[in-house]
Amino acid sequence: MAAAAAELALVKSFHPMSKFSGRASSKVATFRPRHLRISASAAAAPPAAGPKKKKSGKTTEINETLLTPRFYTTDFEEMEQLFNAEMNKNLNQAEFEALLNEFKTDYNQTHFVRNPEFKEAADKMQGPLRKIFVEFLERSCTAEFSGFLLYKELGRRLKKTNPVVAEIFSLMSRDEARHAGFLNKGLSDFNLALDLGFLTKARKYTFFKPKFIFYATYLSEKIGYWRYITIYRHLKANPEFQLYPIFKYFENWCQDENRHGDFFSALMKAQPQFLNDWKAKLWSRFFCLSVYVTMYLNDCQRTTFYEGIGLNTKEFDMHVIIETNRTTARIFPAVLDVENPEFKRKLDRMVEINKKLIAVGESQDLPVVKNLKKVPLVAALVSEIVAAYLMPPVESGSVDFADFEPTLVY
Repeated sequence: MAAAAAELALVKSFHPMSKFSGRASSKVATFRPRHLRISASAAAAPPAAGPKKKKSGKTTEINETLLTPRFYTTDFEEMEQLFNAEMNKNLNQAEFEALLNEFKTDYNQTHFVRNPEFKEAADKMQGPLRKIFVEFLERSCTAEFSGFLLYKELGRRLKKTNPVVAEIFSLMSRDEARHAGFLNKGLSDFNLALDLGFLTKARKYTFFKPKFIFYATYLSEKIGYWRYITIYRHLKANPEFQLYPIFKYFENWCQDENRHGDFFSALMKAQPQFLNDWKAKLWSRFFCLSVYVTMYLNDCQRTTFYEGIGLNTKEFDMHVIIETNRTTARIFPAVLDVENPEFKRKLDRMVEINKKLIAVGESQDLPVVKNLKKVPLVAALVSEIVAAYLMPPVESGSVDFADFEPTLVY
C-alpha cells in the first residue's frame, strides 16, 4: 500500500517524475510486473542518412516495476455520499463555485502549441540521455492519462449528486488529457507513441478508498507543481541546459497542478473527519512519507536525466520535498519534519540499500538465491522507512484554513 500511495503522488512528480493515481483500501493493490505498449513509428534513434525506410508499425514492450505509474479506481458510491449536499452540511458550495469559475476560465486553452524546435531538439539528443528522456515522456504521459481516466469517471458519477463538483472533475480531466496528448506528441519526436487505447483496456486498476484518493492526489498535484516550477526557474536562469522545449511550458503547466491541488484541499475541508482525529494524523504522515521516499528513490535511479538539465538530483528533490511539505502543512493535520537533517540522512541510506537490491535483482544468481540475498536488504529498507515515520512530526493544518484564493503560488 505504501508503494501504491507513493506512486499515486509520484506519477505526477516524474512529470519529471510521476503522478499518483491510486486507491487502496485495506483490500488492496496487487503489484505485478506489467507492460506498456509503445508503437514505434520508426527507429528510436534519429534516422541516418540513406534510403527512407517504411514505417514498421512495430510495438515494443516496456517493463513496469513497483515504482511505475499505475491506474486507479475508487468507491464511487461512497464518493456520491460524501458530496451529497443534503447528507453533508460541511460542503462549501460557494468555494466550489469559485473553483469552478477558475477552471472554466481555462488559462491554458491555447498554451500547448508545438513548434519545429521539438523535433530538432529530439534529433540532437543521443545516448543514455535520449533513452532516459524517452522514459520521462512515457512515464509522464501514462501518469497524466491515468489522472484523466479517474477524473473523467468521477465527473460522470457525481453529475446528479453534486453538479458543481462533477463539472470540476470533468474540467480537470480536460487538463490531464491535454497534458497527456502533449506528452504523447513529444514521444512522436522520438519516433514513438503510447497506445493510450490499449492502456485503457489492458491495464489493471488499483483500488484506493476515497479518503486515500484525497490525501494522495492532493500531494500528487502539489508536488507536481513544485517539481515543474523548480525546473522551469532553473532552466530560465540556465538556458544552456534547455535541451528540449517542453520545459518552456512548465510555468503555465504547473498552474494546472496548483489549481487541482487547491480543489482537493477544498474536498478535504468538506470532509473534516479525514483531517481532525489521530487517525488522520497517522495517515497524513504515511502518505507524505510514501510520496517523498518514492520520489527520492526513483529520481536517484535517474540522475542522468537531472544532470542532463543541469540539476543535482538530491538537492533538487530535497528542495521539492521541503516546499511541498510546507504547502501540505496548511491542510494536513500533521506532516514530517523533513527539514531535520536526520530525515535526509535516512533517505540517503535508503538509496544505498535500494542500489544493493537492484544489483541483486540484476545478478545472474538463481531466483531462490536472489530472494535470500534480498531478505536482509528489504528488512534494512523497511527499518529506515519505519524510523523516518516515527520521527517526531510537525503538528500542522486546520480544517478552517484560508478560503480558496485564485492566486498563483511562486
